[in-house]
Amino acid sequence: MVKKVMLPLTDETLESLKAGDNILLTGTMYAGRDTAHKRMVEALEQGKTLPFDIKGQAIYFMGPSPARPGQPIGSAGPTTSGRMDSYSPRLIAEGLKGMIGKGMRSQEVKDAMQKYKAVYLAAIGGAGALISKTIKKSEVIAYEELGAEAIRRLEVEDFPVMVVNDIYGGDLYQEGKARYRVD
Repeated sequence: MVKKVMLPLTDETLESLKAGDNILLTGTMYAGRDTAHKRMVEALEQGKTLPFDIKGQAIYFMGPSPARPGQPIGSAGPTTSGRMDSYSPRLIAEGLKGMIGKGMRSQEVKDAMQKYKAVYLAAIGGAGALISKTIKKSEVIAYEELGAEAIRRLEVEDFPVMVVNDIYGGDLYQEGKARYRVD
């Protein structure tokens, strides 16, 4: 069964999600990678405001290819989430509720997700061209000089993801390994 989820994320929505759930996201999300994350955390450490209100938001770890004429974005596949692990706990503490990428997260990130109620969602690696069809609008809102790594505001419709880490400590990657382990 696929659940439809509206963005931004609320605690009530997060409470209904479990590791392994397939969901379709619709609404506004943001995209940024490691350099943008580093700049956001540095801004927080300097007492500056972030380029967008992070409370309740989801960030997609993605660096798009250039858009073809008439399209909002080019290929838009996920990047490896572990590159954001040193920055994610601080952003989660500031109110970030969802992260989208590929690969496993550190224990520190998983602990922050449980403490502050946030989820980690996996997008399908290698499916950037298909994923881009769910992105209806893309606009650079910060750090334009970073090119593909700039922060973008995305409007999405039925963006497909799977819950990997939920607010209860569920971890789809660990559960999957355990299910097929031979003792």
